[in-house]
Amino acid sequence: MRLIFAAVGGLSRLGAALGSLATIVTLVLVAVSVFARYALGRPMPWIDEVAGWFVVALVMLAVAEAQARGEHIGIDPPPRLAASRVGRGLRVLGVLSVVATAAILLREGVLTVEFSRMVGIATEIEGVPIWWVQLLIPIGAGLLLLVALAQLFGMKTTAAKQDFSAE
Repeated sequence: MRLIFAAVGGLSRLGAALGSLATIVTLVLVAVSVFARYALGRPMPWIDEVAGWFVVALVMLAVAEAQARGEHIGIDPPPRLAASRVGRGLRVLGVLSVVATAAILLREGVLTVEFSRMVGIATEIEGVPIWWVQLLIPIGAGLLLLVALAQLFGMKTTAAKQDFSAE
């Protein structure tokens, strides 16, 4: 069981590291775009599109680590209920909602990528198919699903909230 938690934790941390790198790349791209547009008077419109791709990357790749750390959007049960069966049930319900959302996002992301590949949709940048960017959605959703399933299984085996960030 520890091996599974360690593997899921490693994958979520890898996603977060890649998301962090995407954040830095986005910052650099936007800075270059602003400088080129206002200091040099030579806008580079392709940068805006590529920066948008990196924003998708940073969100989709970091979401699993946010869930693993318990920093994702959620509602904690009141302190008086936290240790009770009701509190545990509410936490399980919360993780189940993440599982359902991630599964739907994974399925729809895969279908979107398949459709874009089939039709041959391209981005505004020549030679870059849109499915390359769209592929980030099922990858991120898959990572989120793995983390949430591991958390759910961890809740069934222990009463403690599973935090994969330290394993």
